[in-house]
Amino acid sequence: MRIPILKLYDYLLISIQVELDDQTALRFQEDLLNKIHQEGSSGVVIDLTSVEVIDSFIAKVLGDVIAMSNLLGAKVVLTGIQPAVAITLVDMGVKLKGVPTALDLEQGLEKLQQELER
Repeated sequence: MRIPILKLYDYLLISIQVELDDQTALRFQEDLLNKIHQEGSSGVVIDLTSVEVIDSFIAKVLGDVIAMSNLLGAKVVLTGIQPAVAITLVDMGVKLKGVPTALDLEQGLEKLQQELER
């Protein structure tokens, strides 16, 4: 299963609508990094509203995706983080310091624009 990555101007929008398994998460990581490189995207919004639970592997992949995206020059904003997902990310020690968050996709796009205008 592939997670759709939508392009909007210079941004990439991802709304994860499925519970992530290891293979889907790794494919998502590869697809997103390739898309950032191909499109020269300056920002990414990842919406996690439909993700209710993640395990330690998915938490690590998510942290890696953010770090790798930043290395490619794309700022990442996370939106819609559910309480259980936040707990898992903190418990797993995933470093999200400096990663902007927002309640929903619309606010995430606004936050991304603000971050890129700095």
